[in-house]
Amino acid sequence: AAKRKRAGPAERPPKRPAKRAKAAPSSAETGNTAAPEEYSIPPPVSQGKWKNKERVLIFSSRGINFRTRHLMQDLRTLMPHSKADTKMDRKDQLFVINEVCEMKNCNKCIFFEAKKKQDLYMWLSNTPQGPSAKFLVQNVHTLAELKMTGNCLRGSRPLLSFDPIFDKEPHYALLKELFIQIFSTPQYHPKSQPFVDHVFTFTVTDERIWFRNYQIIEEDASLVEIGPRFVLNLIKIFQGSFGGPTLYENPHYQSPNMHRRLVRLSVAAKFREKQHVKEVQKIKKQESKVLMKEDPTEVVFETPAEEKPVAIQLVKPESKPIVKDKKKLRKIQRKKQKKLFRTE
Repeated sequence: AAKRKRAGPAERPPKRPAKRAKAAPSSAETGNTAAPEEYSIPPPVSQGKWKNKERVLIFSSRGINFRTRHLMQDLRTLMPHSKADTKMDRKDQLFVINEVCEMKNCNKCIFFEAKKKQDLYMWLSNTPQGPSAKFLVQNVHTLAELKMTGNCLRGSRPLLSFDPIFDKEPHYALLKELFIQIFSTPQYHPKSQPFVDHVFTFTVTDERIWFRNYQIIEEDASLVEIGPRFVLNLIKIFQGSFGGPTLYENPHYQSPNMHRRLVRLSVAAKFREKQHVKEVQKIKKQESKVLMKEDPTEVVFETPAEEKPVAIQLVKPESKPIVKDKKKLRKIQRKKQKKLFRTE
């Protein structure tokens, strides 16, 4: 079979004009006097333009435990505008993170730093200009725990709720702006959903920031905790990204090493106190008892007993007559009679 020859540009048939959508009839043509806005349908949310292109890099250093890894994964699922990266070596300096964020095309960063395999620190930074804040993370609870009974749509946008103290103190105002830029999902983000069904709350209590995540129930608008939950103890706020001049230092902060040292000292003090009490008791037992001096007033009311005359007996007393037992004599006589009767 012969192959078909392609037609040249002159031989090709002319293109058909595209069919145009029929225009909606105007109100004058239809005769209706109602406004056209009643029949207009709003465009879907996906047609909006993604302008706020915030990207957050969430990763950690080596040496973190399983709970920190789960917390990091929970934050990634709750923040659709986040990105992940491999763990950073502990020997590397922190300013290297700025280059990692530039390679990942991220302008915000959440970095988890582990020390001694038991202390967890969190860095929140606006790369590469700054500012940045360092926190000590305490009381971590993840999404997988059974206490968290709520549920929300994956990729939905959260509401951010802040304590009123965030508007009073200058360092809290700076942290509030940093939290808003990091945790709020940008509008019209490709991976986000156009729904608002959960709330991020930031509460200041006991000089610490308490993070909670609640689901909004549609029926009665009540709140059910989803998780994760953790407490941030502020250490320092720096002007630059992961370094630079210190803008604020928390005077109420106590390092974990100092806290553990104070706990050990308190336990040792209790032990020493017990030992001291035992030694005092031993010394008291070993000491000889001190006799009290005689009180001369004790014998004031005592009446002496009457003295009886002593009688000396010069004559020997008479001996008492020996009285034999009559029953024994009778028994002896009966035994003798029996013996005589047997011999006869």
